[in-house]
Amino acid sequence: MFHINQNAVHCINSDCPRPYPQPWGNKFCHTCGAPLQLLDRYVPLQRLGSGGFAQIYTVWDQKTQTEKVLKVLMESSPKALELFAQEAAVLRSLRHPGVPRVDADGYFSVEMLSSATTLQSNLKPHQFHCLVMEKINGQTLEEVFQQYPQGCPQTWVLNWLIQAVEILQELHSRKIIHRDIKPSNLMLRTPQASPNKGRTNRDTQLVLIDFGGAKQYSSNLFGAKPSSTRLYSSGYSPPEQIAGGIIGPAADFYALGRTMIEMLTGKSLCDLENPVTGELLWRNRVNISPQLADLLDEMIQEDVRSRPANAAILQKRLVKISQISPQQGIFSQIEQSFRQGFGQTKGIFVQVEDSVGQALATSAHAVGQTTLFILKAIFNVFIACLDTFWTMLLTGIGASFGTIGGFTLASGTTIDEQLARILSHQLSELFLTTPAISGAELLLCAGAGLGTAWGLTLAGGFNQKRRFFVTSFMGIVSYGFGWLILQFITPQQGSERVLGLILAAVSLLTMSLGFRSHHIVYAMIAAFGTAVVFAVFFFLGFPTNIFDFLRSPNWNELWLPVTFFGFVGVFLSFWLGVSHYLIVPGLRLLGWR
Repeated sequence: MFHINQNAVHCINSDCPRPYPQPWGNKFCHTCGAPLQLLDRYVPLQRLGSGGFAQIYTVWDQKTQTEKVLKVLMESSPKALELFAQEAAVLRSLRHPGVPRVDADGYFSVEMLSSATTLQSNLKPHQFHCLVMEKINGQTLEEVFQQYPQGCPQTWVLNWLIQAVEILQELHSRKIIHRDIKPSNLMLRTPQASPNKGRTNRDTQLVLIDFGGAKQYSSNLFGAKPSSTRLYSSGYSPPEQIAGGIIGPAADFYALGRTMIEMLTGKSLCDLENPVTGELLWRNRVNISPQLADLLDEMIQEDVRSRPANAAILQKRLVKISQISPQQGIFSQIEQSFRQGFGQTKGIFVQVEDSVGQALATSAHAVGQTTLFILKAIFNVFIACLDTFWTMLLTGIGASFGTIGGFTLASGTTIDEQLARILSHQLSELFLTTPAISGAELLLCAGAGLGTAWGLTLAGGFNQKRRFFVTSFMGIVSYGFGWLILQFITPQQGSERVLGLILAAVSLLTMSLGFRSHHIVYAMIAAFGTAVVFAVFFFLGFPTNIFDFLRSPNWNELWLPVTFFGFVGVFLSFWLGVSHYLIVPGLRLLGWR
């Protein structure tokens, strides 16, 4: 006990005029007479601060000869006592290294006098409710955030996220939600063997603290009643919690996702939020794995149904992300080479926006706020146009190269003949009359669909989940189905057949893209919008016989299908941009989530 200051005992009576210092060994305060040795076991050493309704102290446990943390409830309301007892019950029931340990007798009450300045006859007893828990030595993520303004490395944040989800898996399995996850409530336990007490690395044990807002939840959220206690932290709590609605595990995922985004970027959430929509504009601020970025974006969705349903799903996703090699794969290399210029340009404009905002903040409040709003709106429109143009460019290029690839495969191999025989046999069993099947047409459409899908995914626009394999496969399937529709529309010459191909191919491909919500809206707008544009083109004389040259394949006539499928990709991307930046936000304002 050589490290304990012999004159560093602290009285926990809030009415004591001189609570500190008290001589070691005294059982009662020499000023107010309050007990100094709680349960003849715990000796308060110093006050650490306050948290919620409680004062926090370090105490010396004479039984285990270790330092611990003491929380003393200062609020006397029944609701505060209920939350305090609830926190004690939750912590006593948990035995996990990521949660502060509380012994079975760690929750107790101590009776003291309510005043030390009145006459002895007027003193009234008052109960102080106490909770003793394990002391976690280390830094909070809030402290780490202050030390890394450029953002923490992805390896650190990924490791913290994995540990946090493991802790939440333990909590949620007991039907407990924390309700107050934020950087100040996540600590990094300093290894006891480490001489560097303040070090931070990706292997440090993460600990979730402050269970004052934790509560039990019902498995059947549909029939549950809203909580009577509205507790939330601005910037971290989800909309349903702020509104006092029914909350479940997804509320913890939302807060955890926003916390990790803050740690990755080194920027506070208020600096990342779009002032008009409230959306976090963070992905251009940091270079991380697209899979991790997609997962974090899912966790912070406003709609509860769009977030991961449980911790087990998150754990599976995180295992896959953590197994990805640090070396960039072929997808990442291609993506980086295509997106580098766009990302840098977008980042420059965001920085300019921030600089202008800071400058205007120092000017007159009313004029500054109005001007700032107008400039932010202009910047947002510019970014939306830039995002849409970038996607249109890559999709058009991808569709054109895919068409050329399909033609190369058809003209240089016999795959088209084999496909024609197989399809003719299968379709003859389904239909009485079967049109003449051209395998070269199918390969041309499949190549165009693959190229279009790759262009859309490489562009990464419109906040989509970037799934190369799924989107590529569906690009081939959707354009192949469009070709099949083409075969059964009569007459064989005319714009109706080509429009049918466009409607079928574009709608199916759009449905397979990883948009966050409103999939049907995106599909309908993109399909019909593109079809209407081409209907005008056909009316103005654009040729509809895009496959006729395949009867005697000639490279000189390949320009027509390349131009056709390239324009399909361009206008498909344009209508997706219209949907993402105009139509879907409008539907959300009208209440369609």
